[in-house]
Amino acid sequence: MQRTTDFLVIGTGLAGLSFALKVADVGKVCVVTKSTIGDTNTSFAQGGIAAVFEKGDSYEKHILDTFDAGDGLCDEAAVRMVVSEAPKQVRQLLDWGADFDKTPSGTFDLAREGGHSEHRIFHHQDNTGFEIQRTLIEKVKNHPNIEVLEHHFAVDIITQYHLGRLVKRYHSDIECYGAYFLNEETGETISILSHVTLMATGGTGNLYVSTTNPPIATGDGVAMVYRAKGIIDNMEFIQFHPTSLYNPSEKPSFLITEALRGYGAVLRTLDGKEFMQKYDERGSLAPRDIVARAIDHEMKVRGDDHVYLDATHLEREGLLQHFPHINEKCLTLGIDMTKDYIPVVTAAHYMCGGIKVDLKGRTSINRLYAAGETSSTGLHGANRLASNSLIEAIVYADKAAQDAKQHFREYAIPEGIPAWNSEGTADPEEMILITQNYKEMQQIMSNYVGIVRSNLRLKRAMDRLQIIYEETEHLYARTTLSVQLCELRNLINVGYLVIKNAQARKESRGLHYTIDYPPKDVKRQV
Repeated sequence: MQRTTDFLVIGTGLAGLSFALKVADVGKVCVVTKSTIGDTNTSFAQGGIAAVFEKGDSYEKHILDTFDAGDGLCDEAAVRMVVSEAPKQVRQLLDWGADFDKTPSGTFDLAREGGHSEHRIFHHQDNTGFEIQRTLIEKVKNHPNIEVLEHHFAVDIITQYHLGRLVKRYHSDIECYGAYFLNEETGETISILSHVTLMATGGTGNLYVSTTNPPIATGDGVAMVYRAKGIIDNMEFIQFHPTSLYNPSEKPSFLITEALRGYGAVLRTLDGKEFMQKYDERGSLAPRDIVARAIDHEMKVRGDDHVYLDATHLEREGLLQHFPHINEKCLTLGIDMTKDYIPVVTAAHYMCGGIKVDLKGRTSINRLYAAGETSSTGLHGANRLASNSLIEAIVYADKAAQDAKQHFREYAIPEGIPAWNSEGTADPEEMILITQNYKEMQQIMSNYVGIVRSNLRLKRAMDRLQIIYEETEHLYARTTLSVQLCELRNLINVGYLVIKNAQARKESRGLHYTIDYPPKDVKRQV
């Protein structure tokens, strides 16, 4: 089966849906998700969305905070563009119906999070992402030019390779004509051809055993573009959130938003002692890479399996008003956060690298854009500043939409694009191999490519991942297509890129910390 659209959007988070809304006034849009429209990384974002709004704040302050968190590796043009465009895009969300918290006087109740010098975080209690997702879904479902296909898994993007054409040496000569999708309900593979494609598939937290990401976060967009010879960069910078709720039996890990530390909560060891002052003068509000390494170090030297986050000294009513969902979750485990310390542990949270894009969201493959966590814009550098991800997603989706609207009519869809070759044989025993390789891949990445790395650990990871890669590719070549197999294949591709990029960086920088190259900045050293 084959169908055609003007704009193809793969992913239904903030980046995908905001792009769809902004191009739907000039053409037909097909938005595709492997799950349901509301099952996204955006929905899981608790903290908020950063934008300069108050008189005491400034673009320069936000820019400097972003550079400091990014350990100096941020792209200045990207940072300045996102920071300056942020207020306008927040107003767009408000116009679309997003409800951000206000004070009794009617002003926005702006929060402050780790790494920020000012209060500039718009939030909706402690489930901001869910509120943004709700707003976008309502707008999209009521738009006559937008069609949403749920439970359709993107297998690969369509390029000249599928037409039997030789691709030239330069990446700019590759073109994207859409993508192949597996209809999860029927098992049928369909081709969706498009003038323009946006990749907005989110992150890759499920590379690791413990993650705050939903099960859908399997690096699909990065893997597809990598296989199509697109440029991927900065994959060594995987952000581990310092505070996920310690509950080993639960997956994904429940996130304890950084906003709680911004509100005044502090980190303590199991004997009740504060420890962050040993690592950074900002204490529990230091950038995430510093806090995550400090927690990891304290756990290792003490032999503990978690630390505590203490909010018991904070005013009860305000605490419950600002963080009702965290309170509700803690109560299910018998923890009253107004009286009890919250057990927390680090968890894989965000991918700072990804598909390389320019200031207009264009990838190295013509007619293909990328936005959101799957992209690498240069904004985050070596470590993302809290609450900069949602604003990055909508700013780059906007830039991509404006560029795509100007050019999509110039792009003809070529004749003769072949259907997907669906040959393969189903074998119940193959599912066992998929499941086993998935678990082994997560263990490899968690044990050797986590918060603290070394040359030896990275080599061990690469050697072991190579074995799983060969087994999985052999399986892929002879087995009937399935979502589980495709996700495993994608994660292995992304894991390879993380390790390869980590091996190439001969220094400790931001989220990439290696004992073989201690950082020169003692503030960032553990």
